[in-house]
Amino acid sequence: MKYTPMQFIKVIIGLFIFAGGIVLTINANLGLAPWDIFHQGLAKTLGITMGSANILAAVFIVLLDVILGQNIGWATLMNMILFGAFIDLIMLNNLLPVASSFTAGVIFILLGLLVQGYGCYIYVSEGIGIGPRDGLMFVLTEKTGKSVRLIKSLIEIVAIIVGVILGGRFGIGTIILAIAGGPIFQFAFRTVNFDSSKVSHHFISDDLKLLNNR
Repeated sequence: MKYTPMQFIKVIIGLFIFAGGIVLTINANLGLAPWDIFHQGLAKTLGITMGSANILAAVFIVLLDVILGQNIGWATLMNMILFGAFIDLIMLNNLLPVASSFTAGVIFILLGLLVQGYGCYIYVSEGIGIGPRDGLMFVLTEKTGKSVRLIKSLIEIVAIIVGVILGGRFGIGTIILAIAGGPIFQFAFRTVNFDSSKVSHHFISDDLKLLNNR
């Protein structure tokens, strides 16, 4: 258990930056990313904020991850709580502007994706866990034997359908996010020489095993 305070500080910074990127795509007003459509629909249905809906969804997803056998790390739990809190902090205090035109909206989406890419790099590179939704994708991939691309697509389709039924907004921005997300994240990772597949994660279960052995 060789953790350092800086690891947790970097996770917090990374989550805050990632949340800022998410808010930029929301403020584009052109339609949301699949999970954000679900969060928005959930928020409208329950009369809560987007951040609170994000936290509520993350709690259930983490529980599902654990039931399915997916290992979680301390960063997973931090993501579960802090990510939604940061979204509310940014949105409720109007820390980022709202796009006033289609062109500005597209720029917000592309910039938001780039910011998310760097935020993801900062917190994932610490190797103490991944996001709840990514964990669900990986454990379902392992359980079904299907490709990550297929499982990711199916999960996001379900999130979109349920989100739209609940009142979430699907739009041209949703399509832009789906098309541009992968390439922009890859570009961000390349600029910092980051390969997420080479990160060796340390999970809470590893700590429990170590304590048990001692």
